Amino acid sequence: MFIVFFILLFVVSVNAIDLSNYINKQNCDQIIDKKVYTICYSYKYKGAKYVSYTLYGSKVNKLNIKKRPKFYSEKLIPIKYRSKSSDYKYSGYDRGHLASDASFDYDKKVLSKVYTMANIVPQAPQVNRKLWLKAEKLERYIAVKLGNVNVINGVIYDETSKTIGKNKIAVPIAFWKMIYNDNNGYKRYFYFQNK
Repeated sequence: MFIVFFILLFVVSVNAIDLSNYINKQNCDQIIDKKVYTICYSYKYKGAKYVSYTLYGSKVNKLNIKKRPKFYSEKLIPIKYRSKSSDYKYSGYDRGHLASDASFDYDKKVLSKVYTMANIVPQAPQVNRKLWLKAEKLERYIAVKLGNVNVINGVIYDETSKTIGKNKIAVPIAFWKMIYNDNNGYKRYFYFQNK
């Protein structure tokens, strides 16, 4: 039986979110700027720790490209720290996008950027296909409603994280998503155990 904890907190605060608290040289072995989103990458876990981006209401849901690109290993990461799509084969985990494909499918070149394996982490199917998907739909809805929205996705590992694949990709124990628009005082937080 899958046990998934879902926490939604409504926070009214005048404090702006400081992205540098998450994506910085202390937290990240490598910061990868994909122009439309940023990845804080961990060599130890061979996966992202944080991914941040801004969605614009005028772009999301604009084109909805149906044909999806192939996953590819991130060439900016040293080979020994890369993950590969094949690491997921028979693992029981989905290739979970942190920056979702549906949020960036308004342009073919932009869409291809979210298929880097640096943006992919092992997600339990129940989380990826249901709970995380609902949070991704919400971020697009809010982007349209408010004109734009900022998103930070966090990945939680532990020291004894199990691994998958030949490259020993760490399986996160949980994920969180923060959706916010400081100008409109909008903030929502989601937390999902990876079960």
